[in-house]
Order: sequence, then structure tokens, then C-alpha cells
Amino acid sequence: MLLEINNGTFYYHKEKPILQNVDFTLNTGEIMAVMGRNGIGKTTLIKCIAGILRWKEGYSIVAGQKSTDKRPISNIGYVPQAHKSSFPYTVKDMVVFGKAGYNSYLANPRKEDYCLADEILERIGIKDLHNKCCNELSGGQLQLVFIARALINAPKLLILDEPEAHLDFRNQIRLLKLLHSFTSEQRISCIINTHYPNHAIRIADKCFLLGGSDYKVGTTEKVMTTDNIEKYFSVHSQTLYATYKGDQIPSFVFLDEV
Repeated sequence: MLLEINNGTFYYHKEKPILQNVDFTLNTGEIMAVMGRNGIGKTTLIKCIAGILRWKEGYSIVAGQKSTDKRPISNIGYVPQAHKSSFPYTVKDMVVFGKAGYNSYLANPRKEDYCLADEILERIGIKDLHNKCCNELSGGQLQLVFIARALINAPKLLILDEPEAHLDFRNQIRLLKLLHSFTSEQRISCIINTHYPNHAIRIADKCFLLGGSDYKVGTTEKVMTTDNIEKYFSVHSQTLYATYKGDQIPSFVFLDEV
């Protein structure tokens, strides 16, 4: 077991908890999709897991390290939502900063750090951007750079907040394949906050559906059902199947609001 959440509760005002009594586990090599309506608390959940926010009650355990420890949680790679900001650095420098920051904010990047950044950029498919200034990138390109920056430290748990945002269809597919291959080959776990149910059922082993007063967690095939889609998103849907390379690929078609 790589991740355990025990009675996780978070609030800004105690009488209005955003997350309450959250319990689940995630094993090494598993991908979990976090889903729910806008503003329901999905980003808050993954920030609590990443240690950016601290649980008000309960705790997380990541690779044996408890969130109540005084030292920051290690072994986590966190990729926030990509927003266009001023980053006057090259793509390669931005990725290497992830490594330097992990060692020490005062540490100078090493030659091997730059070589590792090149390897990761090539794996993600944006090696050609390595000398480009981040200010010149599109939102989708910048998102891929942030993912590379998180991967340079070989985290045991990779957490991504809406990583498909700003990506075109081809790069969305490339991202899903990348996450799937990294989790299996590197033996890491991954949590992805997504608005795409079809992405969840395509790559996720588990799914966490967050509602206003409850949540549902379990294997993706048991959680991502038309009944749960109706309950947690207030839309009618139907599951269809497409045959591709001999496999039956399920997908949701959304029909109407409830």
C-alpha cells in the first residue's frame, strides 16, 4: 500500500466541512481518478494529500510517512493546473528547477540533472521545446512542462490537477498513455483530478466520486456507472462500446440534465 487516507477532514469553517471522514487506500502501480462537480472540493482533496493543505482531522500516509509529521511529505510529485504566468526561464531550466528545489533551494543544478531533464522531455514528446522560453508556450505546452518538472524527482506518488486542460485531443491521448506507462514501468501511483469520465474509465484502476455531502470510492467499473453519473453530476448518460485493436472500449454519452 503506497497511500492511505484515514478519516481525512478539511474545512475553512468547522460548521461547513469541504471534506469529511475520507477513507481510502491506493496501491503501488495504481491510478485513481478524482471526479465531481465544479467547486465541490476536488482540488482541496488532492492538495491535502500532497501536503499543501493540512487535514484538520485525520491523516495521510504516503510511502510510510505520516502527514502529521513535522517534516514535509516527500516522494510526491504535484502538478497544479496550468495557468499562463510569467516564467522567464527556458523549458529545460524550468524542469531542472524541480530537481534543484528538491535537493536544496541553494543547490546548483548538476550536469546530470540537465541530462535527466532532456530524457524526460523526450519521453513526454516536447524535447524540441527545451530551449524555448516558458513565456512563449501555449497553456497545453506549459502543462506538459510542469509534468516533466514533477517527474524529474522520480516521485512514488504523482498527483495531477486537471492535466488535460488546454491540451488538444492528440496530446490528451499522449498524456493518458504516458501516465499509464509511467505508473506501470516506474512502479509509482498516480492521482488525477479530471473532468473527463471517459479518461477515467480508460486508465484509472480506482475512482473517487466527490459529492456535496458524501463520496463514493472503489474500482472504476463499479463507481463509474450511469446511476452514479446521474447522482453526482445530475445528468442522464448512456454507456457505449467501441471496438479498437480487438478491445471493447467503454465511453459515456451524455444525453440531458436531470
